[in-house]
Amino acid sequence: MRSNGVIQAEVEILVPFFDVDMMEVVWHGHYVKYLEVARCALLDKIGHNYANMRDAGYAWPIIDLQLRYMRGAKFGQRLTVRADLVEWENRLKINYLITDAETGERMTRGSSVQVAVEIASLEMQLASPSVFVQAVQRAIA
Repeated sequence: MRSNGVIQAEVEILVPFFDVDMMEVVWHGHYVKYLEVARCALLDKIGHNYANMRDAGYAWPIIDLQLRYMRGAKFGQRLTVRADLVEWENRLKINYLITDAETGERMTRGSSVQVAVEIASLEMQLASPSVFVQAVQRAIA
């Protein structure tokens, strides 16, 4: 099992009808949306969300996304999506775990990697901007 990150956030998702296929199983691409909801909650908890990133002059595109499906989620199922911050000094790496909210059964796990890109120059940064690193350090303290 993966170790916990330095900061975690959890959200609950109730699988809507429009996310499932004719077998009432969540289409695999919708899991990315669930991760994004948890990632936004994590960034809010850090105190440096996407609006703050933009206002600081940086975009943070995803450059890598990994998903491992263990069990398909179904229409009406309540899911818990946890996001764990595991790297932040040179890149933003977040691990995710999706579980059944009632049983705790593991459904899906994944990770995403984002890098800072200066909006004005469109240059990728080799280290995370100090404004983001400082926000993480404040949230950890």
